[in-house]
Amino acid sequence: MMHFSVRRRVASALAVVMLAAGAAVTSSSAVLASPTGDRPYPGSEWERGDPVAAGFDPTKLAQLAEELKADKSNCLVVIRHGRLVAEWNWNGANSQSSQEVWSVTKSVSSTLVGIADAEHKLDIDDKVSKYVPAWAGTPSDGVTIKDLLSNDSGRHWVSALDDAGRVFGAQDRTAFAISQTQDVRPGQVWAYNNTAIQVLDAVLRKATGEKPIDYARTKLLEPLGMKYSKMTVDQAGNTNTFMGLQSTCQDLARFGYLFLRNGRWKDSRPVPGPWVAAATKRPSQDISAAYGYLWWLNRHGPVATPSQAMTREESEQAPRTQLVPSAPEKMYWALGLGGQIVQVDPGSDTVVVRLGPASLTSPSVSPAKTAKIVTEALVRP
Repeated sequence: MMHFSVRRRVASALAVVMLAAGAAVTSSSAVLASPTGDRPYPGSEWERGDPVAAGFDPTKLAQLAEELKADKSNCLVVIRHGRLVAEWNWNGANSQSSQEVWSVTKSVSSTLVGIADAEHKLDIDDKVSKYVPAWAGTPSDGVTIKDLLSNDSGRHWVSALDDAGRVFGAQDRTAFAISQTQDVRPGQVWAYNNTAIQVLDAVLRKATGEKPIDYARTKLLEPLGMKYSKMTVDQAGNTNTFMGLQSTCQDLARFGYLFLRNGRWKDSRPVPGPWVAAATKRPSQDISAAYGYLWWLNRHGPVATPSQAMTREESEQAPRTQLVPSAPEKMYWALGLGGQIVQVDPGSDTVVVRLGPASLTSPSVSPAKTAKIVTEALVRP
């Protein structure tokens, strides 16, 4: 089967990606020279920029920051044209305060698959049974890596709470995930399946010969300078791929910026541009328009949510809308429990990151709030 990165190159050739106490908008009257001109990359620190010069209304930006502060946010970072133009830290946090970012981890796990694909260590059209022999000859034999990335694998799923609670409580999360049954054929139901995504630990480990926690460090986190970030393991030593990443607002801004720059980082390309496009520029399946390869999209169409599965038949009858109707269609997000948000908007050349505590009893901050930084506070292109 033709390798993903090769297929994308061939296809391209044939066709010829809150102002408040304890918080401050950062600025600098002089912009440092950069070999990449108006699109610099951060070194050990983010280059600082003036929010007004970057096109923001500082009053509106401060108002939105205050609203996010009231939502118990720990930090908020705004990047435009490669410069950190606004930053707030609350609740005793600072730029080095690392925290659990929950399902933002999924987008990182997806990226590791993209890197492994580019290194010819796997192909997303491969059957998972190639890497998980226990599935060979079973009803799960037809599940592909792409199905896991798209959340339409058809693996066992009853409810969001049941799914998350059971895999979170398992001592050996990967063995638990592999042991679950197949409910339906792949491609018939979209479900936010944490357990199925944990199978990516086994896939990546077999394909790369490394634990994903190590693969992530050497292939992604260290090259991007995400020095306060790390993946974690369960009690059996398996890398958590559905949650577990520990990170900061500034570090996750680097991750978002990597995707804003189509996988390029300075003079290298840690992630292939075609992978960025496949993961974030269009739906990965035809049931929910709001989902790529473990990234949330803002494309028009039927929109499934984490709390409820959507069948193909339900998708055909669902309203055509967007995840955030007031936001640009090309905006996309890595999202986690409690309103952990990495927002990327190619149209405005911005990355916005908001982190806060996770809670099952209070409403999460929605991406509609961070989208306002682009749709309301950004007044000049």
